[in-house]
Amino acid sequence: MKRMYYLLPIRCVIFLFTFVIGAAVVGKQIEEISNWWSVIASIVNVLIIVVLVFTTKKKNSNYWELINFQKGKTTWKQIVGMSAIIVVIGMVGMYLAGYICYGVIPYAAPMLIAPIPLWLAIINVVVLPISTAFAEDGLYLGCGVNTIKNKYVAIIVPALFFALQHSFIPTLYDVRYTVYRFISFLPLTIILCWWYHKNRNPLPIMVGHAVIDVATVMQILATSAIPGFYEMMCGM
Repeated sequence: MKRMYYLLPIRCVIFLFTFVIGAAVVGKQIEEISNWWSVIASIVNVLIIVVLVFTTKKKNSNYWELINFQKGKTTWKQIVGMSAIIVVIGMVGMYLAGYICYGVIPYAAPMLIAPIPLWLAIINVVVLPISTAFAEDGLYLGCGVNTIKNKYVAIIVPALFFALQHSFIPTLYDVRYTVYRFISFLPLTIILCWWYHKNRNPLPIMVGHAVIDVATVMQILATSAIPGFYEMMCGM
């Protein structure tokens, strides 16, 4: 695979465009549609997967070759270990960023677990974690790490875009929030890109990625299903 790295900014652009234009179309402030971030993310994920499949097909290849998937290469120890690393580093990064940007530990942006229609929350328990693993890891590991020749550039540049996209999920006109989201994910994305560059095995990362996203969508499901739960979580 060559010259696929030009796709790295695509998620940042799509999310920024979607939230800004979406708010204008429905006649609301951008903050008022932030609770829809998980649904928008799932839709964007599907779009990115289609783009990756189409692009690799044009290059006489396929998605699995793009991410260097090799059947039988992964062990359960790798999956469990990577899942634990992703959860721990993800939580540490979020708390550290919360302290740096807001002076609070623990800090979690409340709009990230805001309720949505219950039926959508139920569907997204499955759709978001799976689609995110295929879309994000396919893009940043496959198109980024796998197609950039210089070792350090192949790790740092995809990791930067990997983290930056989260600053626009959801998009808000708030510089501190944008920096908070970026810092939250940067330590983890650097580790993931470094590990993948070294091992060229996407499956442990994809499974661990799905695991941490399940935790998020379960919180959204809870706030959507239980009256008053969101207010209680925000007050903690």
